[in-house]
Amino acid sequence: MERPERAQAHLRRTRRTVESHPQRHDATEVIVDGRRLRNFCSNDYLGLSAHPALAEAATHCLQREVFGAGASHLVTGHMREHHALEEELADFTGRERALLFSSGYLANLGVIGALAHRGDRILADRLCHASLLDGALLSGARLRRYPHADPRAAGRLLQQRGHDSDGASGLNARAAQTRRTLLITDGVFSMDGDVAPLAELCTLCGPSHALLLVDDAHGLGVLGARGGGSLEYCGVAPATVPVLIGTLGKAFGSFGAFVAGDAALIDQVLQHARSYIYTTALPPAVAAATRAALRLIVEEPWRRERVQALTQRWRRAADAQGLPLSDSPTPIQPLIVGEAAQALALSEALMAEGYWVSAIRPPTVPAGTARLRVSLSAAHAEADVDALAECLGRHWRERQ
Repeated sequence: MERPERAQAHLRRTRRTVESHPQRHDATEVIVDGRRLRNFCSNDYLGLSAHPALAEAATHCLQREVFGAGASHLVTGHMREHHALEEELADFTGRERALLFSSGYLANLGVIGALAHRGDRILADRLCHASLLDGALLSGARLRRYPHADPRAAGRLLQQRGHDSDGASGLNARAAQTRRTLLITDGVFSMDGDVAPLAELCTLCGPSHALLLVDDAHGLGVLGARGGGSLEYCGVAPATVPVLIGTLGKAFGSFGAFVAGDAALIDQVLQHARSYIYTTALPPAVAAATRAALRLIVEEPWRRERVQALTQRWRRAADAQGLPLSDSPTPIQPLIVGEAAQALALSEALMAEGYWVSAIRPPTVPAGTARLRVSLSAAHAEADVDALAECLGRHWRERQ
């Protein structure tokens, strides 16, 4: 039963139903509760969710395939579209193999659980996504968290390897030295928009033989000249990040997730990831639509250029309005408000004027850092970006 104090603290979660997208090919305009709104809280960074190529690919697939996969990949659910998508994702990310999951949450639970076990260590950025932390906790490995984006602190934890054996000595101490250390981080942090210090983390992991896992859900397709994500943005080679996880429901405009790595690692995940083994495969039409999205990501770099240009336009307009900006180079542009009630009030004020910007509150973000999460898309118009900045600036000043 829901505790009343959650509602009193303005932390109770509610849903809003999107009734329609009035313009079929404009994913930024929605009707919610009878109101026509410009959507500034979606993760559809490249504007692909409404692209006709995705619908056409799905429709074409449905003409020759069933809709539902009907079983897991390891029973009868692994179909041609799935296999082709895995091969194309492996090529796109510069890896030997890729493995599809039915969601990003399931991917993180499954991959971490397959790679780390009781007796192993997991080091995690303090602001890692909830699915990464849940995967770490469920794995049974010892979880240690380092301050956000602090490679020095991560390095100190890595050096404590000999002290993490709980007093083991002799044969037990030698066994402790063979245990695995997994360092996990988001590539782009979903609520702050900043990029992990991947170059420094890669340097740390090499000598310590720690396995680096990067969840690049909000970076792939968006960052880098070719859409290689946070790895390309930070200038690190694929080989220095053995485990790469990506989602397909954000920049790809589709649904699902994947892990990419070398053949041996992917086979280990396939053999042991419970959230892969015991989950029905994605509908093949979804995989077909995702393949179409991947082609657009590769062939239309202007989408990345546009969303980055709009991000810079937003930052200039917000600065002119006196809005306190977080240091984010990505389309995720949070405005830290502080208290949950104030964030909700600002969100409702924007909605009354035709803009949908969600209020993000604890426990999704730390206490005292409730925020509005402005999210930009290549589908947004410059005039809408400018108008949102003016509207938000006006309401922000009224509440100071």
